[in-house]
Amino acid sequence: MADLYILKMEKEKFFTEEEKKTFFSKYRELHRALSESLEVDDFPKIRQLLRPVVAMECYDRDRNGINGLLRNIETALIATKDIGLKRTPVLALILHRPVMKGAIKIEEVEQAFSADVSLILNRLLRTSELYARNTAVNSDNFHHLLFSFAEDVRVILIMIADRLCMMRMGKTIVEEEDRIRLATEASYLYAPLAHRLGLYKIKSELEDLSLKYLDSKQYYYIKDKLNETKRSRDEYISNFIRPVSEKLASSGLSFDIKGRIKSIHSINNKMKKQKVDVEGIYDLFAIRVVLDSPPERERQDCWQAFSIITDMYQPNPKRMRDWISVPKSNGYESLHITVLGPQKHWVEVQIRTQKMDEIAEKGLAAHWKYKGGQAERGLDEFLSDVRTVLETQGSTPMDLMKEFKMDLYQDEIYVFTPTGDLVKLGKGATVLDFAFAIHSKIGSRCVSGKVNGKNVPIKHVLHNGDSIEIVTSPTQTPKRDWLSFVATSRARSKIKQTLREDSAKNAEIAKELLQRRIKNRKVDIEEPALMRYIKKKGYKAATDFFIDISEGKLDINTVIDECLELDRHESASTEGVRSAEGFVANIEAKELTARQDVLVIDKNLTGIEYKLAKCCNPIYGDAVFGFISTQGIKIHRMDCPNAAGMRSRFGYRILPAEWSGKGASGYVVNLRIVGNDDIAIVTNITSVISKESKVSLRSINIDSVDGLFQGAFSIIISDTSTLTILMKKLQGVKGVKNVERVN
Repeated sequence: MADLYILKMEKEKFFTEEEKKTFFSKYRELHRALSESLEVDDFPKIRQLLRPVVAMECYDRDRNGINGLLRNIETALIATKDIGLKRTPVLALILHRPVMKGAIKIEEVEQAFSADVSLILNRLLRTSELYARNTAVNSDNFHHLLFSFAEDVRVILIMIADRLCMMRMGKTIVEEEDRIRLATEASYLYAPLAHRLGLYKIKSELEDLSLKYLDSKQYYYIKDKLNETKRSRDEYISNFIRPVSEKLASSGLSFDIKGRIKSIHSINNKMKKQKVDVEGIYDLFAIRVVLDSPPERERQDCWQAFSIITDMYQPNPKRMRDWISVPKSNGYESLHITVLGPQKHWVEVQIRTQKMDEIAEKGLAAHWKYKGGQAERGLDEFLSDVRTVLETQGSTPMDLMKEFKMDLYQDEIYVFTPTGDLVKLGKGATVLDFAFAIHSKIGSRCVSGKVNGKNVPIKHVLHNGDSIEIVTSPTQTPKRDWLSFVATSRARSKIKQTLREDSAKNAEIAKELLQRRIKNRKVDIEEPALMRYIKKKGYKAATDFFIDISEGKLDINTVIDECLELDRHESASTEGVRSAEGFVANIEAKELTARQDVLVIDKNLTGIEYKLAKCCNPIYGDAVFGFISTQGIKIHRMDCPNAAGMRSRFGYRILPAEWSGKGASGYVVNLRIVGNDDIAIVTNITSVISKESKVSLRSINIDSVDGLFQGAFSIIISDTSTLTILMKKLQGVKGVKNVERVN
């Protein structure tokens, strides 16, 4: 691979001298790291694919001056050495940039390697496209980014490697805004993901670098404080380790022991939580004992080391963590104990074997190596939980992000069903969380529980090893206050879903009740009059109005009286005004003459057959995507009512699409205009439309009820910018109350 770049480097100074040395060193390191997993002809095939790419500027420097090829190989090294990824995802990573730039076709990659490599490439391209839209943590696009992550864990791992690479290069980023965005993403998304996947070393580095860029003053304050005490700290760790090493060696154990300081980010969090300075943090030290034990003696040797250390130093029973008897779902196994060392300093000691240490460093990627299917089942559960959170409707992007992050960072507890089955829950989980973990119906009907044989309320917080029995009632239903104490995202999303469904049912019941009461009182209130009343009361949606009736916040008789009074008042004020109903427009629609619009599908495909979906009627300028249907490719708007269902069920059939050139073809758009019932208003509306050069009126259909008209105007228009201008002008017509685009 490296020989392909020599000519370009010499002729065009592709690398500086320092970059050239770095590249060849990293290249050889990557080749060694991948040698066992590569097939014999993999690198020759890569060279053959990349030979014509070298001169096509696929690896040019970005706007921050970062060399694209160096970034690519650095990311591949992190993915291989720090995460443990092997052949397939690393090949996809190496080929990602040339495929994204259009220098290599994805079909060529599939032919040269495998369908799995091209599958990962497709998913990487999708995430790259989302980033190209300036995806921010609080944007709607972020929701789609998380969905694409939840689709394939290998994409998560590659993106974590790339973010870590960029964070390490943070100093070279010119724009402060870009550096802050990168650090915020790392803190909110990539560090929690690394934590959940067991990549604790990467998680700590991402958090430290995020703090460095987001609060450099605090970062360097802590770093300087640690440097000031480095000599005394190293001496303390050495004095702690020496007698422990002697005892462990005398017992016949083979081991490696080392000391370390907590991460700067972790120290900063402790300073905030405990409201103390660096010197006031009592557990700055951590000692790790890594045993060289055969598989059949792993647990036995760990507990033997634990016994030796706790005999030497007083343990803190509240700080005991046993992840050997019951490992974390990401495969993490270790014994943690905090002991009182010399000079009355608390020291955390971690005890694990070499295999456990590799899993702790490389997370699930290493766990697959040892446990195979068991790790994959744990991963499937994690991705399923992520999707459950993402499918929760009615949340803002930031609300979604908070729940997503909470779910990723949660520590775990393990509890038992009455039959002895083990159930994993987030730390702080309640009886109600347990009930929803068993089944959503059990959760919805839960009234109390029995923990270790004792009756407890549904908000009782569970602890490791508890045995729980759920008590249900057929009359119980989810309550809104349940959201204030449940700790798991699964329970939260199920409660929200049920509450929304119940609200919708109650709103329908209230609507029927209002209609019956109107009929019983023998008064006449038409739908438009009721809608005007609802709007006047300040409700944005009629559903909220009916929910308030169902909850007793509004008295039905008062509603009827006020609605009748409003209707009489408005009828009197509009007396003598001619109605717009029955207005028939004699319109000869003018045709827009223009060239065919260009639609680029899947980044570089133009001139292929497609149809505009009738469910959302996209026009030039709308944010769109392509969907491979049985009738060919159909173009939908991003906000199409069917988009969410297509993405969640048929994500693999979705293609990116965007408009190119200038909009000129005639697109049909339907507008719904509501206003005062007056023949003059229709004339004014048609006058506004006729004066627009890129718009022609196609048809009008008007209904008039109780002083209001609803007009369905079908127009032919060129693009979204013209539509926006037109709608603003129509909204300004006297008497027009609302203008909206309908599908």
